[in-house]
Amino acid sequence: MQNTQTTTLSRATFMFPLALVLFEFSVYIGNDLVQPAMLAITKEFAVSSAWAPSSMSFYLLGGACVAWLLGPLSDRLGRKKVLLAGVIFFVVTCLLILLTHNIESFLALRFLQGFGLSVISAVGYAAIQESFAERDAIKVMALMANISLLAPLIGPVVGAFLIDHVSWHWGFIGIAFLAFLSWFGLKAKMPEPKASIPKQPLSYIWDDYKKVLKNKTFMGMTLGLPMVAMPLMLWIALSPVMLVEELGLSSLQYGLAQFPVLGGLILGNIVLIKIVDRLALGKTVLIGLPLMLLGTAILIVGVIWREYFLYCVILGMTLVSFGEGISFSVLYRFALMSSDISKGTVAAAVSVLMMFIFFFVIELIRMLYAQFHLWAYALSCFALIALWFTIPRGLLKGIMQQRQARGEF
Repeated sequence: MQNTQTTTLSRATFMFPLALVLFEFSVYIGNDLVQPAMLAITKEFAVSSAWAPSSMSFYLLGGACVAWLLGPLSDRLGRKKVLLAGVIFFVVTCLLILLTHNIESFLALRFLQGFGLSVISAVGYAAIQESFAERDAIKVMALMANISLLAPLIGPVVGAFLIDHVSWHWGFIGIAFLAFLSWFGLKAKMPEPKASIPKQPLSYIWDDYKKVLKNKTFMGMTLGLPMVAMPLMLWIALSPVMLVEELGLSSLQYGLAQFPVLGGLILGNIVLIKIVDRLALGKTVLIGLPLMLLGTAILIVGVIWREYFLYCVILGMTLVSFGEGISFSVLYRFALMSSDISKGTVAAAVSVLMMFIFFFVIELIRMLYAQFHLWAYALSCFALIALWFTIPRGLLKGIMQQRQARGEF
């Protein structure tokens, strides 16, 4: 296990997370800017609009397929080397997609671009958790989430502008430029570990993974993460089809509809930062998840009374995103710290499990949506949040009780 010196959060120490979040923003807007353009892209490639959500699912699949290696590799080679190499790879794949002429090659490049997600989750997040003390790490994650949330807020509006006035190709050029800028910031500000990095052979990777995957607390908390995050992911994947094709909104109206939903996530993260030092760690989750369940119930009400669907989906998803904002960073911390194995390996295991689940659920709901439309979306969101109230909730309460018994706040 790699031991590192943690630091307190200050203006100086925040420069590394700020550089990392610029890359995170580039990777996220690489999805959020592209999704509203997918209707135009599928039309250009002469394929059905049913392919539109696949841009997101292949992006996530790419991240899932490489995370298992990046985390352990960064344990052995160093986080900084792997992170800087990952940024360059992402830049190159963003530029290569400009040369695609069919949906198959486009999705292949989206798969490769998805490696950037693993660079952040399996390497960057592990470095954050190692660099800062417990509650400071949660605050940093929440602050980063708020900055990166500019991507889904700005992305749909910029994507709509590109569709109407220029070309979707320029979006990828802009994304590559932002990621390239982040490379310089990370090179200058990312700390080098003072502790020595274990020089174990790569054959040890599978042994480490077996120890992580046999940890029941880790598995329960990690499998609970996509239950919490999935409704908003489905919103990002399916909202272009729901709002533009089903409800007839314009591209600009679609972009504006994202503001209250994603604004709820920003507000949730701000509230988390403000109150995380005052409450027992985990308490915000017990507040946030019931709000998310209420939000998904409102989605079902909107499907029953279809004339109110637009209002219900915006209100319901705003509650869902607010609940996620005050919950997710805490749950991620608990999942990551539930195993004593090197944090690069643990973060990689979290990333692989989450992104594979994201891929399969998005593809499943995409197929169900083709048959059952809004019902498929609403019921899926409700079922995902309801599932969290089974094993993951019990494990969370168990962790909180253990912390209380140890005198940890």
